[in-house]
Amino acid sequence: MPSASPTGGVLWIVATPLGNPGDFSPRARQTLAEADLVLAEDTRRAGLLCAQCGVSVRRFVSFHDHNEAEKQPEVLRHLEAGGSAALISDAGTPLVADPGYRLVRACRAAGVRVVPVPGPSAPVTALSAAGLPPLPYTFLGFLPRDAAGRAALFSAFRRTPGSLIFFERKDRLRESLAQAAEILGPRELAICRELTKTHEEFILDRLENAAEAAADLLGEITVVIGPPEQTGRSSDEEALAVLREELNDGGKPRECARRAAARLEGWTSKELYALTRDI
Repeated sequence: MPSASPTGGVLWIVATPLGNPGDFSPRARQTLAEADLVLAEDTRRAGLLCAQCGVSVRRFVSFHDHNEAEKQPEVLRHLEAGGSAALISDAGTPLVADPGYRLVRACRAAGVRVVPVPGPSAPVTALSAAGLPPLPYTFLGFLPRDAAGRAALFSAFRRTPGSLIFFERKDRLRESLAQAAEILGPRELAICRELTKTHEEFILDRLENAAEAAADLLGEITVVIGPPEQTGRSSDEEALAVLREELNDGGKPRECARRAAARLEGWTSKELYALTRDI
């Protein structure tokens, strides 16, 4: 186990199985058994996992989105006094779309050692077996519940190179993928269901066919959408028109060129900056 921090305490960030208990690493089991506290989103679920795998935990503490701010000072005092704690999520790697970021940040500021115990992670697991381009990729976490929020998110990442990965509830999946198809355009799609579990399934299709592909699915769902597909270069006339609009909105020419490049296909900000001299 790692040596103590300047304060004497240590916070372990421990990955737990997505579904298959065989993915529970020996190091993770040892860490949970030796920690003074195990901080868990759902203590009942964590207790069942540990009991199933023969891990005896000293003390579980509930630590989730709704009580993180309340519990953090108590946990930090414990760590600063030389105690230890292990943070786990319901499944996979903590902080990746789960609570804990503020606690880790507070520990870093207080000089408490933070040690990762790596293991299963749903976004990486999905990407590794989906057959879509793996690099670069952007993980969006859980999608917003409302249509406006989802539309804003997809629009913000519309021109991001590489694959997009996110989590979505089964009852919102069809609507969310329909929005994604409208905003992101034609792309490859992988709907990854029940990862590492008995009914694991990878549904490979096109984003434009998403409504049919997403029908009547059950279980935990991770979605991988492939990179933007080249649709050609915007015309010179369109580039000049967009560039003029950005210049009229204000800002230095280089900044305007960057904004225009984000709105156009196949143009670099350097090329557009050169055009500003002629406008």
